[in-house]
Amino acid sequence: MADTPQHPGEQAAADPVRLVAVRATPLSVDEVFAAVGDPAAGGTALFVGTVRDHDRREASEHVQDVTALGYSSHPTAEAEMRRVAEKVAADYPVRALAAVHRVGELAVGDLAVVVAVSCPHRAEAFDACRRLIDTLKQEVPIWKHQMFTDGTEEWVGAG
Repeated sequence: MADTPQHPGEQAAADPVRLVAVRATPLSVDEVFAAVGDPAAGGTALFVGTVRDHDRREASEHVQDVTALGYSSHPTAEAEMRRVAEKVAADYPVRALAAVHRVGELAVGDLAVVVAVSCPHRAEAFDACRRLIDTLKQEVPIWKHQMFTDGTEEWVGAG
């Protein structure tokens, strides 16, 4: 029996990376969601990372209240983010992908990172989105500086 040709919508798009940015201005979920719109996508997964009012100290298991938080990045951060996005797009049938990360001083509740992926099916979209955010946090040179209520502070490296 001959292989049935696959519909073009079931395949990855030719150029699925639609938006990659590191910004000092507030992020927009609507902008990222709109960037991954695609008529062939049956599933879109979106992850929004927000600044919370507490964190587990890296050096211990102690949870402390956060009073201030800032992100800084290496000049190559956006290029590294694009590299990660392209790798995710190569590994999944991605129709569209977007990722933006905030730098600068942020307040509790502010959006720190927004990523989204659309694929022909939901399972692929979930898997690709999780890979995108996890790899971004592991490999892109963006660092978090946290200040705690006891006057201590900590740098957390994502790259």
